Amino acid sequence: MVSLLQGLRLPADQDLLLMQEGMLMRKVRSKSWKKLRYFRLQDDGMTVWHSRQAGWSPKPSFSISDVETVREGHESELLRSLAEEFPLEQGFTVVFHGRRSNLDLVASSAEEAQIWMRGLQLLVAIVTSMDQQERLDQPGWLNDWFQRGDKNQDGQMSFQEVQRLLHLMNVEMNQEYAFQLFQAADKSQSGTLEGEEFVEFYKALTKRTEVQELFENFSADGQKLTLLEFVDFLQEEQKEGDRASDLALKLIDRYEPSDSGKHRHVLSMDGFLNYLCSKDGNIFNPACCPIYQDMTQPLTHYYINSSHNTYLVGDQLCGQSSVEGYIRALKRGCRCVEVDVWDGPSGEPIVYHGHTLTSRILFKDVVATVAQYAFQTSDYPVILSLENHCSWEQQQIMARHLTEILGDQLLSTTLDGLLPTQLPSPEELQRKILVKGKKSRTLEEDLEEEEEEEEEEEPEPDSEPEPESEPQLSPRSMDKKRQKKSKATLCPSLSALVVYLKNVPFRSFTHSREHYRFYEISSFSETKAKSLIKDTGNEFVQHNTWQLSRVYPSGLRTDSSNYNPQDFWIAGCQMVAMNMQTAGLEMDICDGLFRQNGGCGYVLKPDFLRDAQSSFHPERPISLFKAQTLLIQVISGQQLPKVDNNKEGAIVDPLVKVEIFGIRPDTARQETSYVENNGFNPYWGQTLCFQVLVPELTLLRFVVKDYDWKSRNDFVGQYTLPWTCMQQGYRHIHLLSKDGTSLHPASIFVHICIREGLEGAEA
Repeated sequence: MVSLLQGLRLPADQDLLLMQEGMLMRKVRSKSWKKLRYFRLQDDGMTVWHSRQAGWSPKPSFSISDVETVREGHESELLRSLAEEFPLEQGFTVVFHGRRSNLDLVASSAEEAQIWMRGLQLLVAIVTSMDQQERLDQPGWLNDWFQRGDKNQDGQMSFQEVQRLLHLMNVEMNQEYAFQLFQAADKSQSGTLEGEEFVEFYKALTKRTEVQELFENFSADGQKLTLLEFVDFLQEEQKEGDRASDLALKLIDRYEPSDSGKHRHVLSMDGFLNYLCSKDGNIFNPACCPIYQDMTQPLTHYYINSSHNTYLVGDQLCGQSSVEGYIRALKRGCRCVEVDVWDGPSGEPIVYHGHTLTSRILFKDVVATVAQYAFQTSDYPVILSLENHCSWEQQQIMARHLTEILGDQLLSTTLDGLLPTQLPSPEELQRKILVKGKKSRTLEEDLEEEEEEEEEEEPEPDSEPEPESEPQLSPRSMDKKRQKKSKATLCPSLSALVVYLKNVPFRSFTHSREHYRFYEISSFSETKAKSLIKDTGNEFVQHNTWQLSRVYPSGLRTDSSNYNPQDFWIAGCQMVAMNMQTAGLEMDICDGLFRQNGGCGYVLKPDFLRDAQSSFHPERPISLFKAQTLLIQVISGQQLPKVDNNKEGAIVDPLVKVEIFGIRPDTARQETSYVENNGFNPYWGQTLCFQVLVPELTLLRFVVKDYDWKSRNDFVGQYTLPWTCMQQGYRHIHLLSKDGTSLHPASIFVHICIREGLEGAEA
């Protein structure tokens, strides 16, 4: 099996060979949960399995494709807290994509820890360097299935084991038909499947009849698509227009597996399927993947990926505070992080959710983490939203930490030293960290003082300033003076670090227009923001064209749940703060919006939300927009995961739900009927119709669910994207888990058609 199903082309590396032999390491979840486990890199080079001891029945631990990076022991808060028990050089952390928790491991020696760190880093680098098609071609996960089905681990699979495997793979298949496929693949007639025989069995099992029929509709001989036939398909079905001819040549060269086919400019069935499953055949337009929007407009013209109580990785009452919250948020493209700062012991400010049982972390550690991770994912500015509850003395320490740790990254004055007339753009603020918070003076006063200081002549070298006489105070008076100073709301050194983002209370939109400046920002609770949108929606839209608004979750969301951010984006609110540690519908919507534009954390608002004279009202949109009808034919699904992977006999009954999120009249959901007992290759072939008035403010969410009414958790997978990034035609949707990680190879196959204007439901 191993020789025929080599996953990655592994280099001759000593570290990888030792990892394949396996090692005993301690898995650490908390200070009290530390258990020995035997970890082994599988021969496919793509998966790591673990067991309680060497020789025991193993189970999958993680896939290399799910690993984002590997950190040394001293970078883990948990391992640092156990430094007296385990030397830090023996520990390391496996960090995963999405919201999956980190895996902290302690090896038996520093040398063994280095073997795993170097080996994992090498494998991650190999996977990262592979393009999308190469990843789809890797059979590592197929090898994984073989090992799950090969119950006695003898490298051969009997028909009884194949039947068990089909249940594991979410397939309910006629026994006679399954045996026919088995016999056809058993070329050696040994009564078992080995290596390439299992590959042939799997190919027969995964034959895509619906794609074959589509292919034959455009192929004259049913064997290939000529260049002209493929151009016809791209124009008629994929809506590629005039660029179809040039695109067809590129796609054939990219996805046709045979050199002769490339040379003759024809596409085989395998090449056609490769294209449909690729990024070019994805529902998400690849043109929207890099940074493609104008990044030179004022900050007020962008949605900004924002986090609430970023330090929390759990609930709002007893959850853990951790710098990991900042690392995860910033790595996900978040550009506004929140820091609640309170007086701490030994004169060091601390960060936690005040007046709760959440744990404490040092403010300086948070600042150091932001400095390290701020621009690893995006070069565009990071906003440090300070909730300052500190005394005068500890505010001075805060200012010193910000200045010394952030250095040149910190924006401490206007870009050119002059008074601007509007907020700068993300482009102008690249690789800058901005402080949002209270400010005791106006920006104008700050700039005037700086100008006066520059104009002051330096004293002559031989002249000495005369000492200032201070009134003599009694000890009691001096004590009162110190108390008064400590209760002061804001010290000048911290105030001066707030430049473009001065917190001001909101009273009314009229008050803001008459009294506030463009660099002042107001925060709204979700309840207040919803009320304003309902009662004065158009004023809110106009307000958000010149001043930033931040919306934050209700204090009643103690479980760190989220609201729907789309409810506030439709009014142009830029910073809609989310509890990023909590997966679910709301975070899917947030991830969906910021998936575009290079995942840089800034998305340009539609033009009617950037117009200071806009007449748009989120609750009562006027007919200025190009209403459209969306037809979605949900065709089929492929290799959908089970809701409960631990139950061998349970087969999913999948259905697909399509949800539209936008203005109230556009918000809708429809679903297909369910397919009984088939999560492997279900076929629906049903068309759903949606009427959309304001497509520019619309996001789509595709959800695959298990119809089984007994299941509390019926979620199988999802994918969310903006309407403006959706491609028409026959498209694959590669599903994501609740944590936002890939469920490869799980996908659904759909046909998308957009028509101008509104049509009847019978369309």
